[in-house]
Amino acid sequence: MKWLTIIIATLIPHISLAQDAGAGARAASNELANASIKLDNADSARDRVKALTDTILAYEAGLTAMRDGLRRAALREEQLSRKLKARDAEIAAFIGVLQSLGAGPLPTVFLHPQGPTGTARAGMLLAEMSPALNARASELRTEVEEVQTLRLLQQEAADQLQLGLSEVQKARVALSTALAERTDLPIRFTEDPVRTAILIASTETLDGFASGLSQITENETEISLPPLDNRIGGLQLPVKGLLLRSMNEADAAGVKRPGIIIATRPGALVNTPTAATIRYVGPLLDYGNVMILEPQTDTIFVFAGLDVTYGKTGQVINEGTPLGLMGGLQIETDTENSNSAVSTDSDGGGNARSETLYIEVRQQNVTQDPESWFRTDKDG
Repeated sequence: MKWLTIIIATLIPHISLAQDAGAGARAASNELANASIKLDNADSARDRVKALTDTILAYEAGLTAMRDGLRRAALREEQLSRKLKARDAEIAAFIGVLQSLGAGPLPTVFLHPQGPTGTARAGMLLAEMSPALNARASELRTEVEEVQTLRLLQQEAADQLQLGLSEVQKARVALSTALAERTDLPIRFTEDPVRTAILIASTETLDGFASGLSQITENETEISLPPLDNRIGGLQLPVKGLLLRSMNEADAAGVKRPGIIIATRPGALVNTPTAATIRYVGPLLDYGNVMILEPQTDTIFVFAGLDVTYGKTGQVINEGTPLGLMGGLQIETDTENSNSAVSTDSDGGGNARSETLYIEVRQQNVTQDPESWFRTDKDG
């Protein structure tokens, strides 16, 4: 579990060209070290779930920092390679000058056809040119060495990235096991599976399903959860990702939905942003797997598009509790190789963030703009 700390420490000196990435890597390294300690000391199922959650989040942060550093290194290599290629003619001329200076015996190489005066002038000109030629040669040598260093960095770090992806997958499996072993979560109500099935079958929209949630419960009790009003606008997104589509923004097919879409990396961990009751979990309409949370009376969060879900309807969960995993793990394993790991594509494109989580907020069954509830940072 401590491999990433070592890798990041190795990468930091080479990421001086991107100090912000280095700072992120240091922070991720510290988070991972702390999470690993918690994991080693975790005894109960509750402690182990928390430790595994922290570890996976630290891995994700560390891998993101590593990818960022590799992407910057690849961009720098590409810039240098283009610069050197554009100066091929200049380099060839420079080499020709050096070769001509060494073509004849030293006593005669500086002789000028115009006699001693011409020789003196040529010598003065050569004396003025030598420092510039030496500086140019030193500059070219430095740039070539930097390209070689960057290529070595990318090759080594890409191999470690593959190892990290394997380790974080093991942590995901362990988390699933630990969550299955938990028996200490309070139950607010019991779900009636027959009523749930009837509601799903008779519902054509998410709006209709949300309005009928109270009909699928039995033996519901009141429960006190932390107030939410003072946190509106500052809630963390349930998953690390980038805002892909805002509320009511049409997609490629022209479909508009009253929620936002977050682009995430394959297999990203989804957590609850606040304490809440699980009102529903399972497939729904064309949304895929859906998790509906109730953080306070008459307010629900809808998270749709998860590949794996944790928890059961009626459970009361604390802030930061894992809700599930995004899909695309096979894509992550197959494509994050030494070539794609150093891709210069932006985080929003390609397979880097190939999964999407749909988020909807409702108060008294009226949709709200999730961007006014969650911090949709552009660098998630």
